[in-house]
Amino acid sequence: MRYLVVGTGAIGGVVGGLLAAAGRDVVLVARNRQLDALRSGGLTVATADGVRHVHPPAVGGPDDVALRPDDVLVLAVKSQDTVAALEAWADRPVAGGGTAASELRVVCAQNGIDNERTALRRFAHVVGMCVWLPATFLEPGRVSAGSTPVPGVLTLGAVPIGGPAPTDIAADLVAAGFSAPVVDDVMAWKSAKLLSNLANAVEALCGTGWDDAAGELAARATAEGRAALAAAGVRVLPDDEHDAARAEFRMARLPGEDGGGSSWQSLVRGSGSIEADYLNGEIVLLGRLHGVPTPVNALLQRLSRQAAAAGTAPGSVEAADLLALVA
Repeated sequence: MRYLVVGTGAIGGVVGGLLAAAGRDVVLVARNRQLDALRSGGLTVATADGVRHVHPPAVGGPDDVALRPDDVLVLAVKSQDTVAALEAWADRPVAGGGTAASELRVVCAQNGIDNERTALRRFAHVVGMCVWLPATFLEPGRVSAGSTPVPGVLTLGAVPIGGPAPTDIAADLVAAGFSAPVVDDVMAWKSAKLLSNLANAVEALCGTGWDDAAGELAARATAEGRAALAAAGVRVLPDDEHDAARAEFRMARLPGEDGGGSSWQSLVRGSGSIEADYLNGEIVLLGRLHGVPTPVNALLQRLSRQAAAAGTAPGSVEAADLLALVA
């Protein structure tokens, strides 16, 4: 089995790098400076257990690799880039017959709950992954993940429910050092994760040094999220079950890595886009469809998108001012 990791930023870099370090067959798919760095010097992954340096093949896209029937596509791009990535790979021929969309499994190692549905429009075999992995893209060719006792908890499951359980993928992830439970309803796990991700926009806009106003803003966004998901009939894993599964997992960053989560990192890098449309925007969408007011999430979505487009640095907004706007 070979893993093609599509998107080797923080998450894809750590997952792909540790799989390669564990002796698994990995191809890293990257762009621009990251691709140049991977090809010239390989990938360095720092974790609480030490530093690993690997040099798996790195390609720029599907034109650079011949697909095999044992390939697994690991989609680690941000949700706003999902459609483009799926379209690029879906119709590529696979040795022995068929296309990537008909023959290969695609693992959605992404936040939000829309990626699997989007993938199922094109791919016949979809695996959801609930990613608890605080990772940092340090610079081209270098990523890190400082949590303990494992770098991440990657919960897997077939989408829709009832498909073949991805136990082989889970076994490889465990060999790479992750916790990788296989569950029946992985989307319930991802819905629970979505609620926690609603605060990503607060961190990006208001910075990592939270005050009471930022906490209040995040709490209101979460309350709206719960109401919208409930109205839409979306199953969310109960808090006690979710917390029990991660009871020994300590989310942390390595010393000297002063930073925030994925949305915060998007603003720092000036990427021009941010994932808020698929996090806060998911709640806004469900709220509009099912008659649930979501003013906090709508505000966070809009301001995050505008900040990314304008190249605004993280922490440029006061949380108290955002609460006043909502009021």
